[in-house]
Amino acid sequence: MHNFQTNYDKILKVLKELDCKMDYLHQIRKPKLRDKELIAIDLTSEFMSIDSECQLFRILPIDLSCKIECSVYNRRKRKLFSFRESLRKALVKKLNKSEHCYIVDSMPLEVCKLSRSSRSKICKEQNYSLPEKGYCASQSNHYYGYKLHAVCSAQGVIESMDISPASVHDINYLKDIKHQLSNCVLLGDRGYLSAEYQLNLFESHNIRLETPMRKNQHNYKE
Repeated sequence: MHNFQTNYDKILKVLKELDCKMDYLHQIRKPKLRDKELIAIDLTSEFMSIDSECQLFRILPIDLSCKIECSVYNRRKRKLFSFRESLRKALVKKLNKSEHCYIVDSMPLEVCKLSRSSRSKICKEQNYSLPEKGYCASQSNHYYGYKLHAVCSAQGVIESMDISPASVHDINYLKDIKHQLSNCVLLGDRGYLSAEYQLNLFESHNIRLETPMRKNQHNYKE
């Protein structure tokens, strides 16, 4: 499915089913391109792996490109982020309605090579979002940047995600999970192994955390 118009029409149809509202931002002049249509264009470009706005506007159908300029599109897209996120959550809730099993994991997001970390100025504008040094057990190497945490259903639908500095341990993400899920089974690797968190998740939200055991653990089972 490489036809932009076809993909756009299908995505817009799904968004309309989730919410009948077409505009979210308060604007004195009613824009030619409605807010929901703009979100649909953004989602379609992501679905088709178009990561350049110049490329997007080159292949955008004329009946859509004539309604908005590239600079205005970028500005409005940033303002609509929170509304797009609410639509994503509504869609996830619909897709994962009968889901009982979820998977939690993390992956490294490298900003630059470790040798350049002291000279790098990337993402250092705000103190609260500074990248840090961390260790990736699956790749057996140290890196500089962030860590992406995510929970997805057994069918592959992303339930939630978050980003933390690379030094934050995986297990800390479980504090957020218990406010998002309940009455389910959560599968994780050894990075989430903790009897304390396991008991807390089960008692507070009936989440059964299943992780592999370490070979040196008491009563070890495969």
